[in-house]
Amino acid sequence: MKPIRIASLVAVGAAVVAFAGVGRPELAGGASDSPGGIAVTGTGSAQAVPDQAQFSLGVQSHGPTAHEALAANSERMRRVLAALLAAGVAKADVQTQGVPVSRSYPDDGYTAGNTVSVTIRELAKAGSILDTATKAGANDVYGPTLTRSDQDELQAKALTAAVDNARAKARVLAEAAGVRLGSVTAIAEGGSEPMPVYEAALAKRAPSVPIEPGEQQTQAMVRVTFAIG
Repeated sequence: MKPIRIASLVAVGAAVVAFAGVGRPELAGGASDSPGGIAVTGTGSAQAVPDQAQFSLGVQSHGPTAHEALAANSERMRRVLAALLAAGVAKADVQTQGVPVSRSYPDDGYTAGNTVSVTIRELAKAGSILDTATKAGANDVYGPTLTRSDQDELQAKALTAAVDNARAKARVLAEAAGVRLGSVTAIAEGGSEPMPVYEAALAKRAPSVPIEPGEQQTQAMVRVTFAIG
């Protein structure tokens, strides 16, 4: 009788295991646990007039040897840097970008360069500062890139507008589907960046450089999921 009893216990155990899986299809089928609802993408933007500018200012020098070309270039760049600081540009807002030295072709000799990135935080002074830099010896000018000093605040406004836009879209979808819009169940930022204003070839303009700030637009995008109430 012992073998029969053991077989019965095994059968009962198998039945218990099988019963434990009843009513839990997500474990067997691997169904997604993502919440349902109404998912929409919202966009928003914030506009503002730029209040600061960034330029690349460079000095190009020539010499019969690399050493002489670099020495002449360094002296010239020192005058440019001194002029920038005297004009009110903070030292922390001037950063060297490159100091290349190369052989000049087809002529004999060498060319040395030195380029710095300059941030001017008072846009109204940008024209006069450029005049000062070119008079001191800067002969390569690129820019400006016009931006805002309060970019974080603009991004926050753009994100708020994007969420409002997403909610408005979700309400339309809920009404069309005949359901009630519930609370937010998920939200993610899809992208947020400023659209800077560029102005080129200022070195070829008149000595009194006019700079029009225009308007900068900061854009944002969010992905929002609302529950169906």
